Amino acid sequence: MAAVRVFLTHNPEDLEAYYGRALPLLEQIAEVERNPADRDLSTAELIDAAAGCDVIVAHRSTPGEAALFERLPDLVAFLRCAVDTSTVDLDAASANGVLVARADKSFVASTAELALGLLLSTARNIAVSTTDYAARRTPVQRPGRQVRGQTAGIIGYGAIGSYLADLLVAIGMRVVVHDPFVADPRLDGITFVGFEELLRSSDVVFPLAPGSPSTTHLVGAPELALMPRGATLINVSRGELLDETAVAEALDSGHLGGLGLDVGQAADQRPSPDLAARAGVVATPHLGGLTPENADAQAASSVEQVAAILAGDVPPRSLNADRAHRLRAYWDRSSR
Repeated sequence: MAAVRVFLTHNPEDLEAYYGRALPLLEQIAEVERNPADRDLSTAELIDAAAGCDVIVAHRSTPGEAALFERLPDLVAFLRCAVDTSTVDLDAASANGVLVARADKSFVASTAELALGLLLSTARNIAVSTTDYAARRTPVQRPGRQVRGQTAGIIGYGAIGSYLADLLVAIGMRVVVHDPFVADPRLDGITFVGFEELLRSSDVVFPLAPGSPSTTHLVGAPELALMPRGATLINVSRGELLDETAVAEALDSGHLGGLGLDVGQAADQRPSPDLAARAGVVATPHLGGLTPENADAQAASSVEQVAAILAGDVPPRSLNADRAHRLRAYWDRSSR
């Protein structure tokens, strides 16, 4: 089979963090072209840069817009080097016969651990005290909150939610869960409740639902009003789950006692700077999956997918294999 041409969209910072160790593996099996800029490419720029390539391996910040699939006739597959494909126009890809596949869910432990870290930092004023010391100021001895004995509410009992629940039970928290798509497992220390009951009874709330039109502003002014005064909100899932205007107002009024953010509505799902700068907020720039273990696993999953294409196999974690007629045509041409 002829060599496959792969375009890697990662900018230099993301390439080093997410793909540096996997790049030699990809270069062993493919002709690799890299993002020539020091930033993310627009769709128009990507169309020009990836012309003639068979496969795009896309960082999570690279959208898969309809124009990409329509104007790159040689494109066989769009491999998202992340699990979230909400910015990929799957219908347009399928209409043009382009395969779309996602990475393996290797980020679960990393993201759940970061959620726990944000909880502890908001509860014990770790970040603000560290900032004071870094600025050579003597921190005020701010009283914190013991999380043992408190109630944590998890909205969404998927891979991250269930992993996080076990961590929270282990440190002595009572855990309540709401997920209309999961049956109550009757696990020790974990109780399934209605959505409003979760909000009313939780000292800290973790919205871990997937991003979709139905979950946009899942936590807004009405939901915040149901939460106990002084409660904490931790978001490591999707920025659009929070109505950021309502959250800012709840912080300013003191109704919300703390906020931990790894995601938001800024570029690349990073926390919005104005919200992240408020008192009582601990924020990180979308680091949930940024550990060597997860980054290497997700990058390796795209290498695995390219290898599958070369072997004439449907790549694992494909989303529209039944519509990928360009992939079948590619295999036919390569076998001649």
